[in-house]
Amino acid sequence: ARGIPCVDPLGGHAIYLDASRMLPSMPRKQLPGHSVACALYVEGGIRACEIGTLMFGGAAKNELVRMAIPRRMYTQSHVDYAIEVCERVAALARRGSLPGYKIVEQPPSLRHFSAKLRPFTL
Repeated sequence: ARGIPCVDPLGGHAIYLDASRMLPSMPRKQLPGHSVACALYVEGGIRACEIGTLMFGGAAKNELVRMAIPRRMYTQSHVDYAIEVCERVAALARRGSLPGYKIVEQPPSLRHFSAKLRPFTL
């Protein structure tokens, strides 16, 4: 909807953005889900969670970004703002303006919590 690739049906507790559809030419090894999650934060201060190659490595089946929506926490204006930021990020993705990321340091397990990453230059 609105040019933002999401997993259907939309959930009651979270919205999952489909980063592989948003960045179809970005190889998985460049962590498209992490790229979208970073862009959400940079563009609008929205924190989201990558669920893809960064989290699961080669076992990842999808490149998703989870945006949690806790019950009774946000107003409609909060949700509208999040949609606007997602639209901006999707537009950046269509223009090829989102960098991929490279892992430069990682722990032996649970790397998505404390890995150090560096963006590829565009």
